[in-house]
Amino acid sequence: MGLSAALQSKIRFPEAKILVLERGLLPMGASTKNAGFACFGSAGELLDDLSVLPPSEVFSLVKDRFDGLALLRETLGDEAIEFEPCGGYELFGKDEIPLYHKCLSALPFLNKALEEFTGHPEIFFNMDEKLEAFGFGKTSHLLFNQLEGSLNTGKMMVALWQKCIAHNIMVLHGIGCLSIKSQANGTVAELSTGQRLFAGKTIIANNAFAAQLFPELDVKPGRAQVLITSPIDKLPFSGTFHFDRGYYYFRHVGQRVLFGGGRNLDFEGETSYDFRTTDHIQQQLETYLRDIILPGKNFQIEQRWSGIMGLGPNRSYILNKQDEHTILAVRMGGMGVALGSLIGKKAAEML
Repeated sequence: MGLSAALQSKIRFPEAKILVLERGLLPMGASTKNAGFACFGSAGELLDDLSVLPPSEVFSLVKDRFDGLALLRETLGDEAIEFEPCGGYELFGKDEIPLYHKCLSALPFLNKALEEFTGHPEIFFNMDEKLEAFGFGKTSHLLFNQLEGSLNTGKMMVALWQKCIAHNIMVLHGIGCLSIKSQANGTVAELSTGQRLFAGKTIIANNAFAAQLFPELDVKPGRAQVLITSPIDKLPFSGTFHFDRGYYYFRHVGQRVLFGGGRNLDFEGETSYDFRTTDHIQQQLETYLRDIILPGKNFQIEQRWSGIMGLGPNRSYILNKQDEHTILAVRMGGMGVALGSLIGKKAAEML
């Protein structure tokens, strides 16, 4: 989000001096810790959103995700980010038959709503025919989103960083902001290095961590735990996959399986700024790997990590002016890959 906002700001104001402050060695919140899903919402997730938000808000948000992914690909190029248009699948277990039929009956409505901004008449459709080949356990049905895909998170961030450097944008790492205060002609930031930094305009794009600067914001951290296997001989599937309303997600990475989720097992415990993994969630991920994703196959866990998302009472983001000199672009609701480029651009347009 921050690099996208900086890049779009420089495009708008070529003569401006633009500085990005990154508190870590790398962008550590979710930018380099996410699972690499280029997604904008499964049928189950959209119905979940429609239960708490009016349709106009839900589909406006989905449009922003879809347009954001298009802008990301246009800005960096598919090759640079290793974008794969592999599609997105939603799994329904044997105890979710009512939910599956609810989603299936809603597909004409969802397809019609999304066609208005995607230009595709049939985005979601049944894909039960793949079940046998994929070899999933405890799974009765599959729904498919043909417009989703995956990308290489690390290469995406490197490409964004290189793009910023090419536009003469300075990026400083290892410098955090302790506070940002507005004054008559700009903002003053108190830095973790002990210095003070003045800027005419400031965009806050630190997602889950925004409430540490502005405690009144309704932004909470949501830790997401992930693991990845070693290569698996004859991996029977490719694509991106979700189940349990998006709380669990996995995809192929070459011949490996990247699998994450489980925040719903401990909402309170996972509302945390602590970058670590927990035994009970990691054990559940391994159980689902063994019982649902890779039944009958041997696998080894090669790495585990966690990222921290910015969450609110629903999936809507925050994009507004904190004051005359400060713009907030935070709380991406776990959809930062999809939203980052577009909301960064919208933030730049507010300068």
